[in-house]
Amino acid sequence: MLKDFVKMETFLTVARERSFSRASAKLGISQPAVTQQIKYIENYLEAKIIDRKKNGIKLTAEGEELYKVVTRLEKCILALEKDVLKIINKEMTFRLAASYTIGSYVIPGECLNSLSESIGNDVTLSIDNSEEIIEGIKERRFDVGLIESPIFDDALIYREWFEDELVLFSNTPLPKMVRTEELYEFKWICREEGSYTRKLIGEVFEELGVSCKSFNVLSEVSNTTTALQSVKRANVDLEHPTVSVISKYAIADEVANGALFESKLYGYTMSRKFYIVYSKENKNNVFIDNVVSYILTGKC
Repeated sequence: MLKDFVKMETFLTVARERSFSRASAKLGISQPAVTQQIKYIENYLEAKIIDRKKNGIKLTAEGEELYKVVTRLEKCILALEKDVLKIINKEMTFRLAASYTIGSYVIPGECLNSLSESIGNDVTLSIDNSEEIIEGIKERRFDVGLIESPIFDDALIYREWFEDELVLFSNTPLPKMVRTEELYEFKWICREEGSYTRKLIGEVFEELGVSCKSFNVLSEVSNTTTALQSVKRANVDLEHPTVSVISKYAIADEVANGALFESKLYGYTMSRKFYIVYSKENKNNVFIDNVVSYILTGKC
C-alpha cells in the first residue's frame, strides 16, 4: 500500500488543506477522484480515516496515526528527491512568467534573487499577458506562471495566490469614496475592449447600474503601465479629473508619497484573484513544488 504514494499524497493533501475541494485544486484532479482515493485507503485499512464536518474535515484517531506514518515516508522521499535534483538541475534555469501587473508592480526586484538562492538555480522572469503565459506553459516555454486572468485549461493546475483590489485613481485629489453618479463627471482612460480588466470593470459597473457608454472617454489603452502613464501625464483638472481603474499595488508607492490619489466605489469592492499556474505534468515535480511553496509563503 505504501508503495502507491499517489494515494498517500492525496491523503496528506486532504488532511493539510482540510478540504476535499481545495485538495482537488492543488492536486489537479477531480473531487470525485480525491474521494475515490480516500475510500480506497479506508477500504484497505478497514477503518475510517476522515470525518467530513460542516466547516471542513477532521481526521479520525486512525487517520491521525496514518498521517504520522505517511509524513515520515514523505520526508524520506523528499530528501531522496533533493539529492536527485542536485544531480539533474545543476545547470537548470527556472523560467518564471508573470502577467503585466504582477511582473511590473507586485513582484519586488529582490524576489528573483531570493528565489534563485532558495532553489539553487538561476531564475528568469518573462512578462506577458495571461493568455500567452498559459500557452507558454503548455508549450513548456515556462515552468510556472503568475496570472491575473482566470483562463482555465484542463491541462494545468491553478493555485489561488492572493486577492488583488482594483481602485479608481487620478493625478488630481479624489474623495476617499466615489458614488456611482460621480463617475460620469470624470474623464476616463479605459482598458481596451476584450481585456480581462475591462470585462471585470464592466461587470461591476453593470451590476451598479452604471452606463460606461455615457463616460467621457479620452482613450483606451492595452495595459496597466500605459494606463498609469496616461493618467500621470493628464492635465490636472479639479472639476473633471482624469481617472482610470488599476491594481492598488501598481500605484501604492505614488499614493504614499502624494503623487497620485486613489478612491473606491461607495459600498463596493472591486476584487480579483491572482493565480499560480503550472502543468499537470509537473504536479509531482519537487523542483516546481519548491518554487510554488516559496511563492505561496509570501516571500515574493
